Amino acid sequence: MGVFVFLPLVLPLTALPIARLAEHHLHPRNAAVLLTSVAVVLAACSTFCLGLLVVVGTAQLPGNPLPDNWSDPEVRAAVPYDEVAGKAAIVALVLVVVACALTVRRHLRFRFRAHRALAGLRSDGGSGFASGSGFGSEVAVLDDEQPYAYALPGSPGRIVVSTGMLSCLDPAERRALLAHERAHLAGRHHRLLLAVQLAGCANPFLRPLRAAVTYSTERWADEEAARVTGDRRITARAVGKAALFSRRVAAPGLAAFASAGPVPRRVAALLGPVPPRRSWPPALTRAGMAACVAAAGTAASTLSALNSALALFVVLEAATPL
Repeated sequence: MGVFVFLPLVLPLTALPIARLAEHHLHPRNAAVLLTSVAVVLAACSTFCLGLLVVVGTAQLPGNPLPDNWSDPEVRAAVPYDEVAGKAAIVALVLVVVACALTVRRHLRFRFRAHRALAGLRSDGGSGFASGSGFGSEVAVLDDEQPYAYALPGSPGRIVVSTGMLSCLDPAERRALLAHERAHLAGRHHRLLLAVQLAGCANPFLRPLRAAVTYSTERWADEEAARVTGDRRITARAVGKAALFSRRVAAPGLAAFASAGPVPRRVAALLGPVPPRRSWPPALTRAGMAACVAAAGTAASTLSALNSALALFVVLEAATPL
């Protein structure tokens, strides 16, 4: 076990360089999927090793539910044990579980309240759904002067847009906005955002990846909107105007049009060429080396967690009577 049980707690630091460079060298879709996958694996290994430390640490606490043999001095000699680290792991794991539970609760509560509010809207165009306005049956237009738009996942998924937002855009820009939000729903971006948010709750070193994934999903939707409309300049203009007039919507774990920044970088990217569709940056570039470091850190974290689990299992299995 030894030091290997602590490595997954700090190895998420290896993912920080690629979080900064992926957006410049990968297609936004590939960057979002890569960063989310790395964050989930590193967070899982980190939490798993916290659990191992909790098992080791609680063996010495009075009244614990573990077998008495696990606190035998011979077992302590075979399993590296530090009283401070073991008890600190208990507190850390409790904080992780509580933070993740609160995050999921906020996410689900917002979705539930939003869907319940939309369910009360009539579908005649008079007070909500824009079924007769040419937007599509999945678009809910709310009579609200505050400009905002966001994708609301569910069964079915909805695009929520205010009349204030629509009044800020011309017809071509509205098509870009709706294509952007449809891309969020089609790509299940809310799952990526929630996953990376939970990863940040599990390990604070992974929190920078949340901003990177949020930006990548917005750029992904921007590129899909540009492809659907066939005009990158119109899409860039829609993003810029929406960001200028909109106010951030309190939608935890969801994608809101033009709310994820920095918007000037998104506009500049849309005014440039279509990003390459490579799934891995060139090896002899900074991004390529950063990707290799992140991959090595993820692999090392996984192996360290497996090694620690195997070592603890062997020792405790030998100490537990049949």
